[in-house]
Amino acid sequence: MPGEKRPLLGFLGAGIMGSAMVLRLRERGWPVRVWNRDRSRLAPLATAGADISPACPRAVVAASDIVLICVRDAAAVEACVFGTDGLAGGKAALVIDHSTIPPAAARDIAARLHRHNGSAWIDAPVSGGPAAAREGRLTIMAGGGAADLARAAPVLADLAANLTHMGATGAGQTAKMINQVLVGTGFVLMAEALRLAEASGIDAARLPDCLAGGLADSALLQRIYRQMQQRAFEPPASRAEVLLKDLAAASDFARGLDLALPMLELAARRYGDHVAAGHGQQDSAAILRLYERNPS
Repeated sequence: MPGEKRPLLGFLGAGIMGSAMVLRLRERGWPVRVWNRDRSRLAPLATAGADISPACPRAVVAASDIVLICVRDAAAVEACVFGTDGLAGGKAALVIDHSTIPPAAARDIAARLHRHNGSAWIDAPVSGGPAAAREGRLTIMAGGGAADLARAAPVLADLAANLTHMGATGAGQTAKMINQVLVGTGFVLMAEALRLAEASGIDAARLPDCLAGGLADSALLQRIYRQMQQRAFEPPASRAEVLLKDLAAASDFARGLDLALPMLELAARRYGDHVAAGHGQQDSAAILRLYERNPS
């Protein structure tokens, strides 16, 4: 946008993904005001030049043209929008929600906010992890009006290598839900493949190279299987309890469509067992430890 004054961005949420996205936006020259409930997470963003002064979401809106949200779940999005001093108390020209929430929740929050103050809404959940966010390589699935997405595009272009408009509000969240079904079942499958390889006595570390280019090859095999084989779970790039939340939401969504998806249900149970054992804060790939604790 040479010669143009860039819109002022507000950003609600400085978790693992939100912080990475803010740092990327700052590196790309965007002015960003950031709010996070836990202010201890804001120091690295201040060092990068972000304005961390806002005391509440409403204060972010007051000085922002576009507001981005990246928080844990639908309840957190609801609180950011309609809670005490929420952004509904001001007016943002455009809100882009990068959180992963059920499609119905996205449609409901967007409609209520528009009725309240006229703000437009794009649901734009992301995939790729914090490393991809830092490098502008995220995959973003978007739902909302075409004109609103066009306004969001310059911002999203600095975050994403793959941006797809999937349809009306909620369509981005539906696509992300399917993404999480593939991810959750895939992580469980990689854990089982690794346990089988290690128990068989072959060199388990060589399997991704051995299978490269065949029908079994995938990003899961090349990245997640290797991560599991190396037991490289720190620091967590995503958390098991969050993936469980997404799998449970997908399961509820499928039941609402009268669909029986047994592989999804099995993956949700596996992550449920893992989280119930006290490992919810671990990296999602640490599901491998469930199989090490209980090989049968």
